[in-house]
Order: sequence, then structure tokens, then C-alpha cells
Amino acid sequence: MTKAKEVYLTSEGFIKLEEELDHLKKVERPEVIEAIKEARALGDLSENAEYASAREKQGKLEARIKEIEYILENAIIIENNNDGKVKVGSVVTIKYVSDGDEEEYSIVGTNEADPFENKISNESPIAIAIMGKKEKDVVSVDSPNGSFDIEILKVA
Repeated sequence: MTKAKEVYLTSEGFIKLEEELDHLKKVERPEVIEAIKEARALGDLSENAEYASAREKQGKLEARIKEIEYILENAIIIENNNDGKVKVGSVVTIKYVSDGDEEEYSIVGTNEADPFENKISNESPIAIAIMGKKEKDVVSVDSPNGSFDIEILKVA
């Protein structure tokens, strides 16, 4: 048996997933079951588009429920203890050495990553390079587009 993969979540991310799971089970699942029941009442299932559509939706719904249950069972809640080192849960301000541009990123687990909100995955090239480092450290980031250097300005 394979070992379950640990999933890093903030407490907010954990709560969001719990709420989504509750909604899927209590609202969407009964709706899909009712749609299947209504489609069955129409007769011949072999050429019944409503039935096929409802069954497909049910499959996607059940897959998402299983995915969320797995994530919640294997979640490691990120604790915010600031020892000055970058870790999952840190908010890090960095400077790109080549052009001096500064960016602030929150390091989060893969499931919460959202580049549009500057939330980067702990598995991203930048996060991998800066994990365990502290302010004033300059590190090289290996990315698919080549290597570049960044300086860690602030860890919060």
C-alpha cells in the first residue's frame, strides 16, 4: 500500500474545503440523484441524453467528493510561527537581483496556490529555492525558463 501524500493547507483553506464538501453532499448530490430519477422516468435509457448527462455529472461530483475527503484526511494545517525562516505559510518579500523588481508571495500548499493572488505552491521553483532560508539570503532559482537569482528581503 502506498503512503498517502501529505497536503499542506492553511486553516482558512481547510475550512473552505469542509464547506465545499458539505455543500456537495447536502445540496448537489441530492439534486443529481433527483435529476437521474427524473431522467429514468422518461423511459429508454439507451438514447436518453438527460440520463447520460445526469450520470456524467454524478461521476464528476463523486470524484470531487472523494478528492476533498482525501485532502482533508491527509491535511497538515500550516501553523504560523515566525522563526525567521521561509516555510509553508510564510509571506515572503523577494527582490529579483537582475532587475531589482520586488514581489510579495504567500507560500501555500498546492491546493491553495493562486498566482493571481500571489499565493505560490510550496512545490514551485521559487518556493523550493527559498524554503528554510532567511532574510538577506540570496538564492538561485532553477526554473524551466533558466536560472535567476533572488534576494529574500522579508519573511513574515
